[in-house]
Amino acid sequence: FCRMAAPGKVAAFRLPPLPTIGEIIKLFRLKALKQLSQNFLLDLRLTDKIVKQAGELKNAYVCEVGPGPGGITRSILSAGVEQLLLIEKDARFIPGLQMLSEAAPGKVCIVHGDILTYKMEKAFPKHLRKNWEDEPPDIHIIGNLPFSVSTPLIIKWLENVSKRDGPFAYGRTQMTLTFQKEVGERLTANPGSNQRSRLSIMAQHLCTVENCFIIPGQAFVPKPEVDVAVVHFTPLVQPKIQQPFELVEKVVRSVFQFRRKYCFRGIETLFPENGRLKRTEQLMMTAAVDPTLRPFQLSMSQFRKLCNAYRKMCDEDPSLFVFNYREELRQKKTTSLLGSTGQPEQTEEENHL
Repeated sequence: FCRMAAPGKVAAFRLPPLPTIGEIIKLFRLKALKQLSQNFLLDLRLTDKIVKQAGELKNAYVCEVGPGPGGITRSILSAGVEQLLLIEKDARFIPGLQMLSEAAPGKVCIVHGDILTYKMEKAFPKHLRKNWEDEPPDIHIIGNLPFSVSTPLIIKWLENVSKRDGPFAYGRTQMTLTFQKEVGERLTANPGSNQRSRLSIMAQHLCTVENCFIIPGQAFVPKPEVDVAVVHFTPLVQPKIQQPFELVEKVVRSVFQFRRKYCFRGIETLFPENGRLKRTEQLMMTAAVDPTLRPFQLSMSQFRKLCNAYRKMCDEDPSLFVFNYREELRQKKTTSLLGSTGQPEQTEEENHL
C-alpha cells in the first residue's frame, strides 16, 4: 500500500473534497469492535486540536498508530506533512484509508500490521537521523490508541527510549497519544499524588510528559465510559535514572507492589527470604530513603538513589538481579501443597500480587 514520493518533491498540499468520516463509516459498514476497545473520533475540530499538540508538522514525517476510519489522518495531512505512515491492524479500515491515500498522492504509506511488532527503526529515511543530544528529529508519532493496547505500547516505547532503538533510533522522536483519563493522570502524577504509580516513574525519568487536554467521552463513537487524555512525550537528553531499563523497571515495580504500605515492604521483594531483612535495611540506608514513606510519596531523586544502590548490590551478587519474588512464592505454595492434604489458604502477599 506504500505510495511515497521522493522527499521535497510534493508541492503545497490541500485535501480535495472527501466524504465525511461518518459517511466513510457508513460506506464501508464499519463498526467499532468492543473487544478491540475501538472508539471513533468524528469531530475534525478535535482531531485538529490533537494534531496541533504534536507541534510544527509542515514537511515532517509522521507515523499514525491505529488510524481507524481516518479522522486524525485528515488533520495530519492538512498540516502539510511530507510523508505519513499509517499502521492499522484492523483490515476493515484499509479501503477507507486507501481512499485518503489516493486523495494525497505520494504522501501516504499504509501498513496492515500490529504496532506492537512493527519494526519502526526502518520506517523512515536515514537522512532524518539526529544525534541524541540534538533537537528532536522531524519525526512524530501520533495515535488515538485503543485502551487495551495503550499501556503495554507506551511501556514498550519507553524501553525503546531507554535503549535508543525502535522509533528512537532516529533521535528523540516526539509522541502525541491518547489514553484513558486515569492513565494520563498517572503518566504525569507528581510525588504525593494518589495517581503516582510505576507508570509515573518510568515515563518521567525518560521523558518530559505533558497532559495536554481532556476529550469528553461523548465526543467518541461509541461513547466510552471514561474521558480521554491527550499526552505529549519528548524524550530527555539524559534520563533521570541512569541505569538499564530492566533494573529501573524491576525496582519501581517492586516498590509499588504494596502501594498502601510503607515502601520498605515492596523493597523487601527484591531479595530472597534468606537475608531479606538485612539486605532491605542495607539498601534503604545506602539510598538514605525513609523506610516509612509510602511508594507514592517517593521523589524521582529517591528512586534514583534506590536504583543506584540496588545496582551496586547486584554487581556484588549477580544472582540478586535474576531473583523473582513471585517465583519464590509459587515454590513455597507448591512445597506447602506437597506437605499437606488440603488446599492451603492464599497468602497475604499473593492477594496483593
